Amino acid sequence: MEMDATVLADALTRLKRAHGQLGGVISMVENGEDCEKVLTQLAAVSKALDRAGFKIISTGLEQCNSARERGEEPPISRERLEKLFLSLS
Repeated sequence: MEMDATVLADALTRLKRAHGQLGGVISMVENGEDCEKVLTQLAAVSKALDRAGFKIISTGLEQCNSARERGEEPPISRERLEKLFLSLS
């Protein structure tokens, strides 16, 4: 299934934010920062990645539903999309 960057702008923003946060976490570990602060930032990275993944899955569901409504074959099967969704949990 092709992804449209304009439709996935929110997911892309979250991924870019997570990218920056991960760089910060790496620096914190390299500099011997406090464990609690590192883990707090790591949890934020993880949450941003999860939300981006769920946004991408949501967009895929919308694309499949739109294709069905137009009488077209969806770009990905419901079963495959469900499997991808479950891989995020």
